[in-house]
Amino acid sequence: MDLYFSPLACSMATRVALYEAGEQANYLEVDPRSKRVQTDGSDFTKINPIGLVPTLRTDDGVVLTENAAILQYVADRFPQAGLGPTSGAERPRLHQWLCFIGTELHKGLFVPLLDKKAPAEVKTYVLGRYLSRLDYLEDHLKGREYLLHHFSVADAYLVTVINWTMATPPIELAKWPALKAYFDRLRTRPSVAKAIAEEFELYKAELARHKAAA
Repeated sequence: MDLYFSPLACSMATRVALYEAGEQANYLEVDPRSKRVQTDGSDFTKINPIGLVPTLRTDDGVVLTENAAILQYVADRFPQAGLGPTSGAERPRLHQWLCFIGTELHKGLFVPLLDKKAPAEVKTYVLGRYLSRLDYLEDHLKGREYLLHHFSVADAYLVTVINWTMATPPIELAKWPALKAYFDRLRTRPSVAKAIAEEFELYKAELARHKAAA
């Protein structure tokens, strides 16, 4: 399978999930500005017209988009890894957390804060409205190791998103001790640590490339 990704973007969650499952993939880096695939310079929008990662091409040639859908596919494709429940009440709980992370945290809180063109008043508004989502996580994670009863693709997504607090100074994780402990614990997990280390190096190269082109 082919995973189209950008360094340290939400696509890293799928890399974590694949590492956790011990499975192989072709990792194809997409420049977020040019929308070009770095290995061959091809136009990524020919694969995904809206130009967003992650995008996954399965071994059967099916192209999947949207993080939650791709993560659930990986969990279902490799059930032996235990990355997602297959039935029962835990299945909709997994859907719940993937939707919460994608809408309330990823798009609601972090995208505006990471947008260099967003006006200061917009960022102030977002912080006032969405920090309560971190309060919600804090309450849920007290006394818990993971979002569900075991490590799942939802944790892969959450640790990827919380990693962005490194670039969002207004969010101090120390204010949410259970969430901070969760993040500190998960980022040492082998699959997560490997993904972060590899993508951080690619991210530094991406910044250097953009600086040279400016």
